[in-house]
Amino acid sequence: MTTVQKIAKYVIIVLKYVSLVFFSFVAVLPIVSVLITAFKTETEYQQTNVMTLPENWLNFSNFIDAFQRANMGRAFINSTIILICTLVASVLIGTQLAYVLNRFKFPGNGLIRSLFLFASLLPGVAMQIPVYEIMYKLHFINFLPGYIIVMCGTDVISIYIYIQFFENIDFSLDESAIMDGASYFRIFYRILLPLLKPAIVTSCILKGVGTYNEYYMASLYLQDKKKLATVATSLYTFVGPLGSKYNLICAGVIISLLPALIVFITCQKQIYSGLTAGAVKG
Repeated sequence: MTTVQKIAKYVIIVLKYVSLVFFSFVAVLPIVSVLITAFKTETEYQQTNVMTLPENWLNFSNFIDAFQRANMGRAFINSTIILICTLVASVLIGTQLAYVLNRFKFPGNGLIRSLFLFASLLPGVAMQIPVYEIMYKLHFINFLPGYIIVMCGTDVISIYIYIQFFENIDFSLDESAIMDGASYFRIFYRILLPLLKPAIVTSCILKGVGTYNEYYMASLYLQDKKKLATVATSLYTFVGPLGSKYNLICAGVIISLLPALIVFITCQKQIYSGLTAGAVKG
């Protein structure tokens, strides 16, 4: 290796680590600024810059005020109900649909797959006019079960994840179960569904994060912010025409992050195994 090649190698290594440090700093900076702002009083926030440390790190009045004034207790209950119902329905619908598309060859199978792919290319916002019309005609506005039905809509990405996993499961399992007299429902629920655990974990992570953070549809279909607020919409209690209380908003953001952080810490083994298994085919 020549001197020029050695210098080029070290330059590439330096650039790689510098870029890693830079993008890590960019990712962590907003979280640090939110944490600092959450402990500031209203006066401190107005008189200091974003990165100035608060005088009292034991000032939890912002968190108490944000939790009470934004009615976050009710918001957490609503978000939990929506999240559980959505994930259960999404897993049941997605796995069964992927099972039919993968295991049964019938006229129109390829067309259905193509339509799902085409649907994934359409922006969700562009489809909100007909969806809102349907929701209005069915009296699903300001109706929590109606919003849950909308959020349970077929997740195309999850279906393709399930189809990929079904393609890696040998058909001999189905044939052996059929020889033993098992029905298609029994084959699916007793044999194939347990084997889809890594795919289900991956799908639940993607669907769960999107459902928990959903603001646009929650604000559009759950307009009663006192009884039907979610975690995402409750944070906008402190935004108004007379100004925004960013110290309370940041405190609410941290409170909303705590459940996700607890779930990640307690289930990180299953999450990592699901993601890595979902990235490997065969």
